[in-house]
Amino acid sequence: MPAAATLKITAESPLNQRWTYAQGNWSAIMKKLLAIACCLTIFVAGPAAHAELLFYETPLDGTASGTGSSGTGFAKITVDTMASTYTIDAMFTGLSGTVSAAHVHGPTAVAGTGNAGVMTPTPTYPGFPAGGTSGSYNMTFDLTDLATYNGGFVSGGSAADKMNAFLGALADGKAYLNIHTSTFGSGEIRGFFQAVPEPAAAAMAIAGLGGLALVRRRSRDA
Repeated sequence: MPAAATLKITAESPLNQRWTYAQGNWSAIMKKLLAIACCLTIFVAGPAAHAELLFYETPLDGTASGTGSSGTGFAKITVDTMASTYTIDAMFTGLSGTVSAAHVHGPTAVAGTGNAGVMTPTPTYPGFPAGGTSGSYNMTFDLTDLATYNGGFVSGGSAADKMNAFLGALADGKAYLNIHTSTFGSGEIRGFFQAVPEPAAAAMAIAGLGGLALVRRRSRDA
C-alpha cells in the first residue's frame, strides 16, 4: 500500500448518503455512533412513554420495620396512568409469625423513613395470602375506584383526590408496603418504594453503551 494511502470506512445512511472517514478519525466515528445509540434509545423508549408506565420497587425486611426479623421479600408497583390502574406484585418468605394483613402506608413526613396511615384497602389487601410465613401476591386495582383506598385516607376526598395523593406518595418515596404478622402486629417486614427506570429503555441504553465500548476497544487494537 502506498505511504499516502489511508484506510476508509464507508457507512450508508437510510437516505443513501455516504459518510467517509479517514483512518485515525475515530473521535468523529464515536460521536456518530453515540448519536445513533441515543436515537435508538429514544425509539425504543417512545412506545413505553406513550403507555405512561411508572415502576416502583422495594426490598422487604426487618431492618426497615425495626423488628430485626430475618424475613425477607420484594415488592413492585406498576402504574398505568393511561388506564388509571396499578398492579402490585409481592413475595415474602421466612417470617417469624403468620401473615395477618398487608397494606401500603403513606405518605410519611420524610422520604424513606417514618410511619404513616394506611392508603390501601383495610383490613388487608383483598386476596393477600394470610396465615402463612411465605407467599406471593399479584393484583391490579382501579385508581379511580374509591374501593381501592382506605376510607380514612384523604378523609372526605374524592377518588381523584385519593389517586393523586397515592401517586404522589409513591413518586416522593414516601409510600411503603407493610406486612403484618401474628408476631409483629404493627408490621414484621416493610420497604419504601423507589422509582426505577422503564425496563426496555434502561436495557437499550445499557446495550448502546456496551456497543460503543466495543467499537472503541476495537479501534485501539487496530
